[in-house]
Amino acid sequence: MDQPVAKPLKSADSHLPAGHPPVRFGKVGVLLANLGSPSGTDYWSMRRYLKQFLWDQRVIEVARPLWWLILNGIVLTTRPQKSGEAYRTIWNTERDEAPLITITRGQSDKLAERLAGDEIVVDWGMRYGEPAIGDRLKALKDQGCDRILIAPLYPQYAAATTATANDAAFEALQSMRWAPAIRTLPPYHDDPVYIEALAESVSQHLATLAFEPELVIASFHGLPKEYLDKGDPYHCHCYKTARLLRESLGWSEDRLKVCFQSRFGRAEWLQPYFDKTVESLAKGGLKRLAVVMPGFSADCLETLEEIAIGGGEIFRENGGEDYAAIPCLNDSEAGMRLIEHLVRREVAGWV
Repeated sequence: MDQPVAKPLKSADSHLPAGHPPVRFGKVGVLLANLGSPSGTDYWSMRRYLKQFLWDQRVIEVARPLWWLILNGIVLTTRPQKSGEAYRTIWNTERDEAPLITITRGQSDKLAERLAGDEIVVDWGMRYGEPAIGDRLKALKDQGCDRILIAPLYPQYAAATTATANDAAFEALQSMRWAPAIRTLPPYHDDPVYIEALAESVSQHLATLAFEPELVIASFHGLPKEYLDKGDPYHCHCYKTARLLRESLGWSEDRLKVCFQSRFGRAEWLQPYFDKTVESLAKGGLKRLAVVMPGFSADCLETLEEIAIGGGEIFRENGGEDYAAIPCLNDSEAGMRLIEHLVRREVAGWV
């Protein structure tokens, strides 16, 4: 390590004036970042969260004047109630928080334990809601971290996920007199440790089921097709992850099918659509189905409510029988092994 933390910054020809608080420096920080969740399931908590999320131009690229009218005149008058109802079905009532918050905190705590010997300071933040990425970045700097890795936990790169998380960090840097050196975690959609963790998780969970799936769907969060046309690599990253996972499991091409979920609005999104595919498969006679969600590092509304609950309802209502949603890597042993691997790789040279 460089200089120890919590000692005054000194040089050969200068010193701090008497009474000046000590300047902390010399530490390496890691900030795990994810999307975020509302602070509650009530209307106003949901509205605040959705307004921040949906006003992000990385997420919705519609011209601002037009989108302002749509967002405030239509979306924010109806969607908070609907989203609040969905969140209530998966809410962590014991801690009064969304599962994504619980799991990301767990990932941060476990990573800190794994890196304790290297004196790396680990924290976590959310792009939308609390704790905010910018606030936690400043907290790391105050603890003496003059080199910080921003680690958005999105395996597949998209401007609407990885890039906007980095945006929040860079925005915070603009207000710092002494800004830390920054590295950002690149996409890891084809990292062998990631693929190995996914394959391990899928195999373990399939072994616990009371049925043998006829098909497994790899469901990724959707994006407007327009974003692909503009050059976003997300679509290609998703398909590469699915191919590598299938090869790692030793499956044939017809054993694992890629779909995209969570579309919003009337524009065309990446296809095939998850809900339409599940409905079609069930109507076509498929009876046993499992779903894995490789693009999510932690279970959240989209995995727990939309896929695990909603997907199962669609499947059974249309003739399907056995249905299972495989949990995300979360803070499992395989999941933490992956995060530690990624972080150690990216802080090499600092530690």
